[in-house]
Amino acid sequence: MRPLHALPLDGSPESLDDLVLALTSALDGTGPAVVPGAAAAPAAEVPDEVAVVISTSGSTGRPKHVMLSAAALTASARATEERLGGQARWVLALPVDHVAGVQVVLRALLAGAPPVLQEVRDGFRPDGFARATGRLPHGTRRYTSLVPTQLGRILDAGSAALYALAGYDAVLVGGAALAPALRERAEAAGVRVVATYGMSETCGGCVYDGVPLGGVEAHVAEDGRLSLAGPVLAGGYLGDPVLTAESFVEGRFVTGDLGQWVGDRLVVLGRADDMIVTGGEKVAPAAVERVLAAQPGVAAACVVGVPDPEWGQAVAVAIVPTGAGPDLEGLRAAVRAAEGRAAVPRRMQLVAELPLRGVGKPDRAAVAALLGRVADAPIR
Repeated sequence: MRPLHALPLDGSPESLDDLVLALTSALDGTGPAVVPGAAAAPAAEVPDEVAVVISTSGSTGRPKHVMLSAAALTASARATEERLGGQARWVLALPVDHVAGVQVVLRALLAGAPPVLQEVRDGFRPDGFARATGRLPHGTRRYTSLVPTQLGRILDAGSAALYALAGYDAVLVGGAALAPALRERAEAAGVRVVATYGMSETCGGCVYDGVPLGGVEAHVAEDGRLSLAGPVLAGGYLGDPVLTAESFVEGRFVTGDLGQWVGDRLVVLGRADDMIVTGGEKVAPAAVERVLAAQPGVAAACVVGVPDPEWGQAVAVAIVPTGAGPDLEGLRAAVRAAEGRAAVPRRMQLVAELPLRGVGKPDRAAVAALLGRVADAPIR
């Protein structure tokens, strides 16, 4: 067993230096395991192979401490390197108390140099991203990792930030679903987007553009539940053997998500817990969101179920408009054509921005609370 070291981080260059030193010693076994961003470590030791513990409440609010081994972290980083076409310099624009930020640091170190830091202590700024990019050595391959909100802000800002982003050999985008319209905008501007899917339990992204990384296996059960296997899996949850046994079964991590195969590509339909049952019909929010996000006048959408005395739940959506805004009846017609009558939103609300949690995931509980006060529309 080895001790745990809590490493408070404030997003400064000095704290990144501290993390680099702590990760280096944790990975080679000369130092304790690291809990990035924690004021205090969980009161326990961890198995010798564990290098990093990521503390997260996930979407359920239940605190979890995910144990990641040096071997799993390294396997994830090397698989990413192979998929993207080789080693490169990285810009870090994500918080390092999340697995995605830790992995940017680790990938950069394995490629030979720490990442260039964009300070985000006061929020993400596109001009700050452009300045961080400018500190990369000229002529080197370059990668970065963003959440969709950051990508959207760079596209909206244009100018130097967008020019900088278009110069990257790959831009990983994860942490939340990437709307097709946002991806199309980015690619039209010359950005080499790679949509990622994963979680702390898989050392971050392990499926890129619908294709699992080398060594990773994705399995969709008959009920649609998605499970993942491979060398990137966590060793379980610190201090919670019951949850570990429920989640890690016969070498697979059973996610809370639903998925389906479309040809040889995996499509993630969203969390099973988010599934809406309306009038006895099941509706996948992510499927409706994809339809809505592809329509004119929609910058982003979050679909939730709200209580309904007649239908059990009603489909409701908060929409961030763009330009002149969307035609709401046109949106309903598009959903009806693509997903069927049951999926048509009964409640729709335009909002300036979606409430977010973590590194950019929509806060569905907050959206549901908002839409619970919106009147139903007749569905034809």
